Amino acid sequence: MNRIGQSFLNRTRRNMHNHRFEFRSFLLAITIFAASQAVTQNSPQPWMNVSLSPEQRADLVLKQLTLDEKLALLHGNGMARNPSWTMPLTEMTNGGAGYVEGVKRLGIPGIVISDAGYGIRDSGANGRYSTAMPSSLGAASSWDLESACAFGEVIGGELRAQGYNMTLGGGVDLAREPRNGRTFEYAGEDPLLAGSVVGNLMKCEQAQHVIGDIKHYVMNDQETGRFFVNALISKRAMQESDLLAFHIAISIANPGAVMCSYNRINGDFGCENAYTLSDVLKRDWGFKGFVVSDWAATHSTEQASAAGLDQEQPMADYFGPTLKQAVTAGRVPLSEIDDHARRVLYAEFLSGIIDFPVEKSVPDVEKGLEAAQHVEEKSIVLLKNDSAVLPIDPSKVRTIAVIGGHADVGMISGGGSAQVDPPVGNAIMPPGKGTTHWQDHIWFPTSPLKALQTKLPNTKIDFDSGADLKSAASLARGADLAIVFAYQWLAEDMDAKSLSLPDNQDALIEHVAEANPHTIVVLETGSAVTMPWVNKVAGVVEAWYAGSSGHKALANVLVGDVNPSGKLALTFPKSESDLPRPVIEPAPPVTQTPTPADFANGPLGKFAVHYDEGAAVGYKWFEVQHKQPLFAFGYGLSYTTFDYTTLSVDSTAKTARFTVKNTGTRAGAEIAEVYARLPKGSDEPFKRLVGWKRITLAPGEAQTVTVSIDPQVLETFDETMNRWSFAPGDYEVLVGPSSDKTALTGSLQVR
Repeated sequence: MNRIGQSFLNRTRRNMHNHRFEFRSFLLAITIFAASQAVTQNSPQPWMNVSLSPEQRADLVLKQLTLDEKLALLHGNGMARNPSWTMPLTEMTNGGAGYVEGVKRLGIPGIVISDAGYGIRDSGANGRYSTAMPSSLGAASSWDLESACAFGEVIGGELRAQGYNMTLGGGVDLAREPRNGRTFEYAGEDPLLAGSVVGNLMKCEQAQHVIGDIKHYVMNDQETGRFFVNALISKRAMQESDLLAFHIAISIANPGAVMCSYNRINGDFGCENAYTLSDVLKRDWGFKGFVVSDWAATHSTEQASAAGLDQEQPMADYFGPTLKQAVTAGRVPLSEIDDHARRVLYAEFLSGIIDFPVEKSVPDVEKGLEAAQHVEEKSIVLLKNDSAVLPIDPSKVRTIAVIGGHADVGMISGGGSAQVDPPVGNAIMPPGKGTTHWQDHIWFPTSPLKALQTKLPNTKIDFDSGADLKSAASLARGADLAIVFAYQWLAEDMDAKSLSLPDNQDALIEHVAEANPHTIVVLETGSAVTMPWVNKVAGVVEAWYAGSSGHKALANVLVGDVNPSGKLALTFPKSESDLPRPVIEPAPPVTQTPTPADFANGPLGKFAVHYDEGAAVGYKWFEVQHKQPLFAFGYGLSYTTFDYTTLSVDSTAKTARFTVKNTGTRAGAEIAEVYARLPKGSDEPFKRLVGWKRITLAPGEAQTVTVSIDPQVLETFDETMNRWSFAPGDYEVLVGPSSDKTALTGSLQVR
């Protein structure tokens, strides 16, 4: 049976189990499906034969296309929300990010595209509904690949329900710069964790029959000067860090598309960089899908085409009439056009958007809310819990002061093209006045105050906005427990000025903590933040951007119905001075549309970021510099405790085997982390994450855990020979609950 038939049967069987369909309905479904397949198999259009591979089907279509039809696949047709980006077919965008014309006579549909970082953008503006999942950084902090899959399934299903068949999610750039305004869209600082989480997310999203996307390829690690900043880094360092994260994600997801980035990489723009696009992505990794430009990230016709860009978005400035002229003049070979078009067609067949055409429908709202809650419950990280102040014990805590963060009405979300519209508008605005605009600070109507009141009906819970420090301290002083909700808003097109909490929130926390030693801080952030008050509070909880059910998930954790199990996907530094670049250099102003000469000789061309830390990103940098962070990568507490013992390493199988025991009184999930160091004498002094396992243990239960050591992340890259290899010798294997606590050590021998 082909893969589509098996997929159909699997879904039907699940429906039988979930909804108790009658057996005759199942037989009828099989009959209908078989009949439809017979029609498809006997179609006069041979590319509609589902028994053929996506490559074969794409080749068959390509042979039927005229030059104009091929070129139509290689560019967008505008963007509905931007008046300066319009073309005759812009209305076909469905209110989304873009539209690519299909070939109607051959049964090839148009590609209807939406931004969908952690939910579908502009749903409110289009009169639709979209679930906001927790931020991608939050999902990565669950270290849970099943949660990543559930994340992708929800977004993929809702994209189809709204009429889209391509996503622009899948951000996997590493958190080299934690002030990056898009950190919340990405999956942290480690290539194995980030690549695995985003790869599984996009694999399951594309399985809903939308074209998957992995972005922003590559080195898109800050927003300051994002349209022209030159990322300077050695090939080895890039291969062992950012490119490795992309390789892992792409290997898992097999996405139809990879989006190239705005920035330059060692001189060339991301969308006309022959090394990253052709040499690495397409040749070395064997990527068969198409490279799509970020919106207005195309800067040339012939150079971009030759370098490996397949599709310009959102317009046809370079890959429309200008590309046709280059072909007819012989400056661009037709074989290059064929390769671009074939890749787009391959992605359409691979994802199933041809065999499963989109039909608008009502999204499964309940499914989305439940998935968002479950992902968030696994993503919340307990950072501090002195004297077991959490979970809240209602027999001892009779009064609670909830302070700040608009916690009476909602929780904040991330901005830019990842922004998801709340179903009733911005919760901090009056009804009917909360329309979402670019760079607005948007709160979802997910009130932690109300969720706690529901969970603790016999506890007196009062709220203070925190606007007046004396008023907030007064309320806290009279309560058994104070909970301060603090936020950090991030968005595309800007970097945070610092890692400090904005809007005088540090002072608010200080005042509340002085008034009540039993103070908990709940952080709603898109990245790391500094905490000058950390030694004065009893508890710290990182909730990230919590999504459409964040208030319920958070309340469950605070009262102990859910034991926190998330661990940090990025390092929290004590201050910016601990970062590789303590200050983000300001970008030169752009007063007019830049020309090639501006990039060659002007200040724009000279604006660069030197990634001298190389592959030592995040926790690796802190280890090299012998600096102790505020909270380490992989760190997270639980309401129970775990003990690690008896490590053994199998060098042949490349596995680490050890025992984890729940030594506390509560059931809980632990994320056991495995790291490795290169043999002595190598030029790399830091450890690398090489595997992990998430396990759930009852009180007193012990489990022997076997973790496969991913060989890909043990290898080093020789840029002279352009190849990966193992350094012979003894690799130190380290196991523990976080990157800075790896008490178990062993040896992996490579000869």
